[in-house]
Amino acid sequence: MTTETAAASSEAAAPPPAGWEEARSRVYAVGLAAALPAVSRPLAETDGHTLAEPLTTRTDLPAFPTSSVDGWAVRGAGPWDVIGRVLAGNTPPPLTVDGTTVEIATGAMVPEGTTAVLRIEESSRTSDGRVTGTPRPKPEWREPGEEAHAGEELLPAGTPVDPALIGLAASCGHDQLRVRRQPRAALLVFGDELLTAGPPGAGRVRDALGPAVPAWLRRYGCQVRPSDVVGPVADTLPAHVAALRGALANADLVCTTGGTMHGPVDHLHPALEALGADYVVNTVAVRPGFPMLLARLAGADGRVRFVAGLPGNPQSAIVALVSLVAPLLAGLAGRPMPALPYATLAEPVPGRGAYTHLALVRLDRAAGTAHPLRHVGSAMLRGLAGADGFAVIRPGTTGEAGARVPVVPLPLLPGERSW
Repeated sequence: MTTETAAASSEAAAPPPAGWEEARSRVYAVGLAAALPAVSRPLAETDGHTLAEPLTTRTDLPAFPTSSVDGWAVRGAGPWDVIGRVLAGNTPPPLTVDGTTVEIATGAMVPEGTTAVLRIEESSRTSDGRVTGTPRPKPEWREPGEEAHAGEELLPAGTPVDPALIGLAASCGHDQLRVRRQPRAALLVFGDELLTAGPPGAGRVRDALGPAVPAWLRRYGCQVRPSDVVGPVADTLPAHVAALRGALANADLVCTTGGTMHGPVDHLHPALEALGADYVVNTVAVRPGFPMLLARLAGADGRVRFVAGLPGNPQSAIVALVSLVAPLLAGLAGRPMPALPYATLAEPVPGRGAYTHLALVRLDRAAGTAHPLRHVGSAMLRGLAGADGFAVIRPGTTGEAGARVPVVPLPLLPGERSW
């Protein structure tokens, strides 16, 4: 039997694949149902987390009237007698007498009784030391509550925490934030044919996913420790069951590479059955990456864990990451379902019949265009190394040049904003 015939036979025996968009929705829903608990973290430790409750301000912003310029806080008409100085961080006495002024620094509290702030560069001094000048008609200070009022909701729960949000939270008076606990992930690498060092040869290939997948998972906000990466796991059913059981003891999500089909040394499906897992998705109608899966297990503690089966071909494995793992993790974090941006195809992209085609592209963000890449076979990583994401060519269609299509972005570092 040829390799193609064997593959066709295996696919025929498998259940019908889920549509790509259906699979994404399904895994997001189960992730959201198992959303991770909320924890309190110091501001400095929240980057890359997700708000578990809305961000509100503890005071008016600003909390008191503050000068927006360096100059003079004056009362009444000039010229004004200088009676003091106000610096940031102090509470000044009120101005009670017309014709008086205090020097004021940007950000300092405006004294009660101030009628105007005169910019320093628009002022002058008389021979006897008084201040003269014409204040601008618009007040040169920030009013309390100008940015937000005490108790106002600034950002909803489910918002990713980035440096800008951390700064906003600090300005609101927060020392900690309630965020979702970050998921802990593990990786099991299957395949006796894999080398973990040196160049490939003599029928053995270098493992590309063991070093790469943990980095992708960290970009999705997961914690992955060196001890959470195991493999290559021996191509036996007992070894697969033991490795999965060990990884699931500590991880919320276990990713595996290879073994997602039903070949003579593909033990993932029997291992999941032995552990009592149920499938959320078992194969997806997408190319590349068809034999991907997501399974769910309930631990003895009642907590739900997940196993994401990634194909052994490297590019197919990354397709599985963006297709199943990304929406699952969004749900676990309590974030909204990731919305896909659109771009205009600069060149045609073929369809894949009844399957969704995820085609590697490089984005020209200024022009809003997506450029298909070369070297995009399932086993290739050269195209992926220069890509920004995957253009989505829906089933039964082709990607014509000039067509507007969704794009699945590759994950960024925590805190980075996508285009």
